Parts: sequence; C-alpha cells; structure tokens
Amino acid sequence: MKCNFIDGQWRESTASRSNINPSDLDEIVGEYAQADADDVRAAIAAALAARAGWAHGGIQARSNALDFVGSELLARQIELGTLLSREEGKTLAEGIAEVARAGQIFKFFAGEVLRTAGDKLPSVRPFVEVEVTREPIGVVGIITPWNFPIAIPAWKIAPALAYGNCVVFKPADLVPASAWALAEIISRSGIPPGVFNLVMGRGSVVGHAIVSSPDVHAISFTGSVETGHALLQRGAQQLKRMQLEMGGKNPLVVLDDADLDVAIDCAVQGAYFSTGQRCTASSRFIVQKGIYPRFVARLTEALEHLRVGHALDPRTQIGPVVDESQLRDDEGYLAIGKSEGAKLACGGQRAVRDTRGHFLSPALFVDATPKMRIAREEIFGPIACAMAVDNYEEALAVANDSPFGLSSGICTTSLKYATHFKRHVRSGMTMVNVPTAGVDYHVPFGGTKASSYGPREQGTYAVDFFTTVKTAYTKAYFD
Repeated sequence: MKCNFIDGQWRESTASRSNINPSDLDEIVGEYAQADADDVRAAIAAALAARAGWAHGGIQARSNALDFVGSELLARQIELGTLLSREEGKTLAEGIAEVARAGQIFKFFAGEVLRTAGDKLPSVRPFVEVEVTREPIGVVGIITPWNFPIAIPAWKIAPALAYGNCVVFKPADLVPASAWALAEIISRSGIPPGVFNLVMGRGSVVGHAIVSSPDVHAISFTGSVETGHALLQRGAQQLKRMQLEMGGKNPLVVLDDADLDVAIDCAVQGAYFSTGQRCTASSRFIVQKGIYPRFVARLTEALEHLRVGHALDPRTQIGPVVDESQLRDDEGYLAIGKSEGAKLACGGQRAVRDTRGHFLSPALFVDATPKMRIAREEIFGPIACAMAVDNYEEALAVANDSPFGLSSGICTTSLKYATHFKRHVRSGMTMVNVPTAGVDYHVPFGGTKASSYGPREQGTYAVDFFTTVKTAYTKAYFD
C-alpha cells in the first residue's frame, strides 16, 4: 500500500482505496492509503514545526531542491505520463505533456527563489531608510482536483516551497498515483522533514481537517464552485488567505471572417481534448450566422472522425471519462439539452471498446440558446453547444452573459474585433485564434466572477498569494 508522507516519513494508514483505470475497469493501478483526521493533524504539526527553519534557511538549498524535482520529472516524463494516463484517462500524449509541464514549473520556480525582489526606499523623514521585503505566509494547505493530477499540484506546491512556505498537500481521491509519485520525488529532493507533507483521502475528512485547522495559514484550492464556496466560508472564519479556482463556462466566438480551418481546430482542441475535462474547455460556440452552417457541418464531421478509446492506445484522440459518476453527470446533461430543445447533432453515446471503460463519444448540441442550462452550467465532459448570433456585438454580449469568467476565445481575421474582444470580454484569460484550453506555465492563470477568488496562480504573479509584504524602517545615527 502506498503510504502518506508526514514529517519526512512514509506512514501507513488503517484504510486504503483502490485506484481504478477508467480505460480498463478490470485493472487496479494500485492501492493507496486513506488518511484520517489524526494523520492530518500530525502533518500540520510537522509543517508548523518546520516553518521557521525553511523560511529562514538558505535560498540556494530551496532552489536546488526544486530544480531536482523538475529535472527528475522531465527525465521520467514517459514513465510518469503513462501512470497519469492510466489513472486519469487522458491520452498518453497528453499525460506525458502534463508531466513535462510539471517539470518545467518546478524549474521555473527554482529560478524564482533567487529572483524574489524587494525595495529599498528613502523615507520622508531625515536619516530614516525603508525596506520592503516579502515573507512566506507559513503553512499552506493545497487541495487539488483530478483532471490535472500532476500539473496543478506542481503549480501550487512549487511556488509555495519556493517562497519559503511549508505544505500540507491533499490530492483528489480519484488520482492518488500521480500525487504519490510527485511526493516521492519531493521526499528525495533534500528538503527538511515537515516542509512538505502528503495526506491522501476524502475531502470530507482530509480537506475538512486542513481547512478547519488554525495552524494552516492559507488554502490554495482548485475544484467545484460549491466546494470552493464552502471552503471560503470556513476559511474566512479564521481569516485564512484563500486562493480558489472554480471552473468556467468558456465561450469561443467565431465571426464570419474567421479562417474556418483555424476555428474548427480551436473548437475541437479547446472543447474535446482531455475528454472535455478542463476548466478552460470552450463549451459554448457563439457563431455568427453567415458562417454558422459551415461551422456546424465541419465540426460535426471532425467529431465523427475522432477516435475514442483506451488512453494508452496511440491511435486514441479522446480518452475515457474519469469515472462512472462523472459519466452519469454527462449523460444527465445530454438529457437536459434534449429536453430544453437543443438538437444533438452528433455523439453522446457510450462507446464499446475491447476493454470495459467509461467511453463517451464527443457530443455537439446545435441551435442552443444562451439561457439553456447546457449553455450556462459547467458540464466537465466532452459536450459542447453551438448557437447562432447576428453580429459581433451580440456575440460579445452572449459571451459575457455567464456567471463564470475563466477563459474565452475569438476566431477572426479582423484586428479591430480581436482588439475590442480582448479589452471587453469579461474573463481572466482570452485567446485569439488559439484554443481556450492550454496555457503557458510562466504567465498568470485565473479568472473573474465565479471562476476565481484571490490572487492569480503561476508565473511571477504567484508571489502575491504565497508571500506577505513587510515594511521595515531604520533610523541611522551619526556621531
């Protein structure tokens, strides 16, 4: 049984959970420990005890540790990408790419350790100097989702450690293997005991214990809106610093002047790759009427030719849905879309393959309206809807008519409309002629409205969440 990692030691638990391959329900990827509240308390106590030493220790040691982790992830990207694809279900190419991205993230923050800047300023008072420096928050609870089981942990853990914080990490219950593999590498990186801790298990037990502890000073969470709101309420009672990423209902606008090949590529990649299980997936196609019939016909043809299958099959383009519960949710939205009057142009059927798996053919609803549930609620599966609009102004209004605001995109050859869209769409990220899903690791990630709360993740902007600013005054005395 794969153990939890607490205070520099691998610790067994009394309970465990089988990790099932969604491409082959007869394959158990492994058995992984389930932490209880006592395990979490021990991890938090260890992090609290290690806090001062890590915060005030040498920055070169921090940098070296993160660089070690990044180098090993890159060296083992095929092995670990295969493991990731087995437990989560994304294609092997996507799994390998995700591990490589995690490695790049750790290496980026290995450099950021050495680049953390401050200011030295003159005071308005004579003989007084002012220093502005950044200090770590303390103990950070990190709670991550199942859809990016190594990249999202990496982009939270790496900056937390880089800026001198200690970590208590709870991965999603569905994907313990990738988290354990990452923790095992971190355990050999040279960081002191207690600085990094892994506690696997149910959110109702492990997540609750992390958020409820007064010795956890900040929470970085990625997951559903409902869970994020609940965590925010509990964290606010203790004045914790909170960083929440909670999904999206991302629009892709296609104007009449768009290059149709580019638009179809953006739609397929953005909405359906990774089985649509991305918070940045473009699940609303807002298409100008002049190009709408051709867009729907071309997209339908493209979807019908996508190969759905086992994640490790090199021919597969769309892997399985992550588990039976998520598959039932997807099917529920397929029924909702039909009941609302949208037309299912293609897909939406369970696919039978050589192995028992959660396979669903990519689905496209057409002739949807902005008020339909399938156009407003995050589905988190290989399902998208298309709707026709008269002009750019209507397209922008529909794009902004959403409780979410994570990512957005537009396909156009007009510099005028592209520039206006970038300035006026209400989303934290926006793309022109590229898919809404797929972001770089060295730039900020985050949204507006119900999508995000708190400072941005990734890149140099991560410092705003993982540090606090101190202003120090010194008066110089002269003989």
